Amino acid sequence: MKKTTAKIRKWGRGILAGILLAGALQLPVSVPASADQGAGEHVRVALFLDLGSTYKATVPAVTLKPGSAMEMGLQADGGTSPLLTLAAGQTVRFSAGSYKIKAAESADWKAIAAAVKKLQATADRPVAYAVDQAGGTTYQIYTGPYASAAEAQKAVSRVSGSLAGTLSGQAPVVKGSSYYSAGTLGSRAEAEALRNSAMAAGVDAYLVLTGPQQYTVWAGGAASAAELSAVQSSLPQASWSIVDASQPGVIVHQDVTLNLSSPSPVDHYELSGTNSKLMIDGDDSMATQVVERSARSYRGDFEISQVNGQLALVNELPLEKYLYSVLSGEVPASWPQESLKAQAVAARSYALYSASTNRFKIAGLVDSTLSQVYNGVDNEKDSIIQAVDSTAGEVIKANGKIVEAIFSSNSGGVSADSSEVWSSVNPTFSSVNSEWDKAAIASLKSWYHVLLSNGKTGYVREDNAELTGGTTAAGLKKLSVTTKSVMVRPLPLIQSDVNPVAKLNPGDEVIVLDKVDESSTYAWLRGPFTSDQLLKTLKGKTTTPMSSPIYNLEITQRGPSGRVTEIKANGQVLDVKYPDAYRSALGSLPSTLFDIAATGRYTVLGASGATVSGTAASGTAVMTASGPQTWSGGNMVVMDGNGTARVIDQSNQFLFVGRGNGHGLGLSQWGAKGMADAGYDYQQILQHYYQNVTIVKE
Repeated sequence: MKKTTAKIRKWGRGILAGILLAGALQLPVSVPASADQGAGEHVRVALFLDLGSTYKATVPAVTLKPGSAMEMGLQADGGTSPLLTLAAGQTVRFSAGSYKIKAAESADWKAIAAAVKKLQATADRPVAYAVDQAGGTTYQIYTGPYASAAEAQKAVSRVSGSLAGTLSGQAPVVKGSSYYSAGTLGSRAEAEALRNSAMAAGVDAYLVLTGPQQYTVWAGGAASAAELSAVQSSLPQASWSIVDASQPGVIVHQDVTLNLSSPSPVDHYELSGTNSKLMIDGDDSMATQVVERSARSYRGDFEISQVNGQLALVNELPLEKYLYSVLSGEVPASWPQESLKAQAVAARSYALYSASTNRFKIAGLVDSTLSQVYNGVDNEKDSIIQAVDSTAGEVIKANGKIVEAIFSSNSGGVSADSSEVWSSVNPTFSSVNSEWDKAAIASLKSWYHVLLSNGKTGYVREDNAELTGGTTAAGLKKLSVTTKSVMVRPLPLIQSDVNPVAKLNPGDEVIVLDKVDESSTYAWLRGPFTSDQLLKTLKGKTTTPMSSPIYNLEITQRGPSGRVTEIKANGQVLDVKYPDAYRSALGSLPSTLFDIAATGRYTVLGASGATVSGTAASGTAVMTASGPQTWSGGNMVVMDGNGTARVIDQSNQFLFVGRGNGHGLGLSQWGAKGMADAGYDYQQILQHYYQNVTIVKE
């Protein structure tokens, strides 16, 4: 490995970090001095990792296609031993994990392919191998990996059921990492011959790579020491010894999973050994494709390890080149350069701050919005690269330490205060005006909220309709559409996967209840939700279980920006872990800057200034354009003093009307775009959204 020494030094100083994010927020922590001392020269991003409730993205194996030759090394006990070189364009697979199920074995390729297809539709994910022997090729299917022997044992019946009728007479069995080793052998050919002898004796045996051109054979693959001892008498003559669980090794397979039309073997390397790692020495300029990550391509190096019994894949690359991808995933490249530069400095600070924590155990970042969007090199643009390069090394600091410069898509006109998200105060994140967020709706159409003749309501986009000039007896305007088959949408936006409320044609008249902005990152509507829907999404999100049904849902406390910090249902507080958790608890709302409109409740302001609330019910006395009447049911239109109307019915559902997208802390991406449009530079933008900070070049 021509770059082994340099890579050992780099891998040895790997950056461990963690993130505070929307939907999974934690209290801010102090930044150790190391975060300000160049620790972010390279960043580590987990593409696959299983940390349970903290983060989970798993696959049974990962497929890499290097853009240039890459060197693979085996790391254990702090040192890295070179193994082999992966050729440019070569398809290579990798896996790691202790417990698996040997699901089936057969020389019949069609039967194996059919079994793999069945298992691919289940949670027990398959990998198929070809094993060449003197008598021909045998194919094996394994599922997993599983976190424990007990978990694998539970899966045996599932796998057996999935394969029922496919490969009769075979019983899936749990396999583990208990092996006998034949010791160092003279050549690969010698190792393959010994493996074939063991398999001919009925023992599962594997070719294992332990160093450059150093091969041995491991036999057994049992789930326990007792099961391993049972095969000892069947082993062919060799210097067999029990493999210590910490002993590093790379099991060499021929993988035939990728093409089920005909067996097309590719090299597959399975990592074994507690705390061992496979290090793939990549190129910062030539990207490597990761097939299981939507076939995206990534710069830099890769580290393969086992975490919680599952394969973990970490991409390590230079910070500045990481930012090329982050900005491309977070904001449009067409935005003003000053807004892109503001995003670059915030994202750089965010990544460097992450080096001070250990939330993701083996990496400081993940590649989703749980950290920052990281999609590899595929969407990088010149304007993005220019913004990153022109601010190279610049970070945001407060009190001499790098700020955890979190950001969100749109603040909805006012940024959040830290107390509204974390339930604690951080002066860097004080609520500020963000009027520039309206940039998100500058090119969008308005929508009419309309009442149809059948009593249903929906939304019609303004460019498909025109006011007729007529009004109802109560003074509400009337509208007619101008083209054929105009969709009446349930929300003021086009949703191709949601059925319309109705279709209108020219000549059809409807009543206008209101005119609203198109739902976007700035302003939005969600719902209406029934009591059952809310109870389902609230399950497990509150400390105290909710009583059923929910007939009253009210906001009882707001923070400095107006964001919701307390909600009561039927008079009981929805006690979520922290205020921002209301977003996920109430059905993935875009933000906590919202109001709740109950479809079956109304409030009347009396002459004395007192308000009276009521619930829609037949027999309710109402004042209509024709005088006082008794409501007999159905829909009732309620109009305020400004002429804005809404429909009240007896469904008792809850509509959420809000602004903003994300937690609202720190930089508003749309606000930055609006400020740049208005002539502000990137430092002014950053110092507006982050309080009492300086922008410095490290």
